[in-house]
Amino acid sequence: MIDMILSMTGYGKAETEFQNKKITVEIKSLNSKQFDINLRIPPAYRDKEIDIRSKLLQTIERGKVDFTILIDFSDKSRPNTINGKAIESYYQEIKEIAQVLKINEPADWFSVLFRLPETIKSEVNELDDEEWTIVKQTIDDALTAFVQFRIQEGEMLEKVFIEKIQNISLLSKDIERYEPERIEKVKIRMQESFHKLEVEYDKNRFEQELVYYIEKLDISEEKARLGNHLSYFSETLTNEKSQGRKLGFIAQEIGREINTLGSKSNHAAMQKIVVQMKDELEQIKEQILNVL
Repeated sequence: MIDMILSMTGYGKAETEFQNKKITVEIKSLNSKQFDINLRIPPAYRDKEIDIRSKLLQTIERGKVDFTILIDFSDKSRPNTINGKAIESYYQEIKEIAQVLKINEPADWFSVLFRLPETIKSEVNELDDEEWTIVKQTIDDALTAFVQFRIQEGEMLEKVFIEKIQNISLLSKDIERYEPERIEKVKIRMQESFHKLEVEYDKNRFEQELVYYIEKLDISEEKARLGNHLSYFSETLTNEKSQGRKLGFIAQEIGREINTLGSKSNHAAMQKIVVQMKDELEQIKEQILNVL
């Protein structure tokens, strides 16, 4: 089990030779909510498709995956034959479509026809146990390179997350220096409102109402919860496997606290800091999509 951040972006490649064949295994992945795989393997390996899928799922877990096995025959006497029936059928269909659509027929028929499926037939040899053992090891080698790529990408993502979390933490502390000024401004605005109304008011009652109003604007709980969420995010980065979904949930909670700070701030400088915090968080959310 790898307790470190892994990227869903991955790439691995391995090659080997067996008899007259060069076997190349290539694995690519991008981010996806599920395990979504596109397999391209020679016909001789089709019976092993379930085994290949199972092996890939155990290691890759999640992502949009392209898996390819290519066979390059060093023996140029490999039997290939032209599928005349397929070519003739394609030829007639294309001519009919050209007439119906009133478009020109291809200038180079062979270049068009030979790109179409099943116009070239290759002899399909049965896969023996010795070759499958070699292929399995090559897949394992490609997966090893693939995981190493994910680790390297994950290290880069982790640096981004640590930087952004630290920035949000520092910005939340910057808010504190505006707290006394904010409360005083609230008090002054309320007093000025009463003066403009030119009415007598009970100073004791005014103080009570002011305390009640200030309590509603108090952000100490939001700051405490925000700090806890930031710490939890940092802990999850290094202490758990396959953290992508969990980090996403924590980022949502961080966003809620930042939004509440913004709605309660009632102060231009504080609101500007909140906007900066939101910007840092958005960058975190964008990169979380790439985390396994």
